Amino acid sequence: MKKLLLIKLSSLGDIIFNIPLANVLQKNGYEITWLVSEKGYDVIKDNPAVKNTILIPIQKWKKRGFSIANFFEFIKLAIEVRKEKYDIAIDSQGMFKSMQWMLLARAKRKLVFEHSREFSNLAGNETVQRAPNPDCTTNIIIQYMQFAKYLGLEGTDEIKYTLPPASEETKAKIDKLLQGLDKSKPMVVICPATTWKMKHWKKDNWKAVVDAIKDKCSLVFTGTERDNDLINYISGGNFINLAGKTRVKELIELFSRAALVMSPDSGSAHLARATEVPAVVTIFCCTPATMYGPLGNPEKYYSVRGNLNCKPCHKRNCPLTGPEARLCRTKPSADEIINIVNKILQNVKQ
Repeated sequence: MKKLLLIKLSSLGDIIFNIPLANVLQKNGYEITWLVSEKGYDVIKDNPAVKNTILIPIQKWKKRGFSIANFFEFIKLAIEVRKEKYDIAIDSQGMFKSMQWMLLARAKRKLVFEHSREFSNLAGNETVQRAPNPDCTTNIIIQYMQFAKYLGLEGTDEIKYTLPPASEETKAKIDKLLQGLDKSKPMVVICPATTWKMKHWKKDNWKAVVDAIKDKCSLVFTGTERDNDLINYISGGNFINLAGKTRVKELIELFSRAALVMSPDSGSAHLARATEVPAVVTIFCCTPATMYGPLGNPEKYYSVRGNLNCKPCHKRNCPLTGPEARLCRTKPSADEIINIVNKILQNVKQ
């Protein structure tokens, strides 16, 4: 086995987008060690595509601020990274926070994307060209797969996800959380929030969808504790609300039991796609659906956005003013999503 270091620290969605690359690398004889932060640790630790996982606790370090404890933890991890000599190291993050680990890594070949951010490409000794991406029309998974294509590997057209298996403890927790769920109807999970406010679909649209489908399915809502106000508005305080009660491991198990998962462009949407079980409807506001939408069967995986004159800006703050400002958060219409959901539910076998 050839040894490969893959550096992709965050975010959850981007880490999931790298799993198909990891599977291609493994299939072609590479033993992967993955450097990952807290956000993606639970999808990489014990993942069948990965041999070793090294946790880089970025969130803990940020919370502490400058400290001696951080310094000694960094040194300990640097020694762990340095002790192994890799055939190849790949920095798919392409930022300063990944660049420092690329510099520390002992690898014959260090692969980076050409024109990476924050001068991180300077840490590599081989540069990989990105796939052409006019108007953000190339899916991000295809971009990451450029590393495998550069290495001349087989199977780069195959998009395969793997996730860690659920423990009995995790299964029991989800069983308990779903007590009272009407199992005679298909379970639909709605994850209405993410960290970018500009990615949030209008809450009245969500409410209209819930009112239209509530009698056809069993609804479950997920999110963090800070999403409770939004969820209570959308749901009217009804149905099962798991906000703040699940971590990534529990979400994997929950999504694996669902018929449908609906979400804006978020880690939850990408995690649901990675389980390869439910249909997924991802609603895109400010980000490009062609770049971040779920790949696969178009009758199962939907990327939906409104038709607006402004292209997806991919920005946290709307650059427009006046009546056109933040208009993307109102599109697509609730009726369009309702029609898609009805089509999916009609084909669900209980």
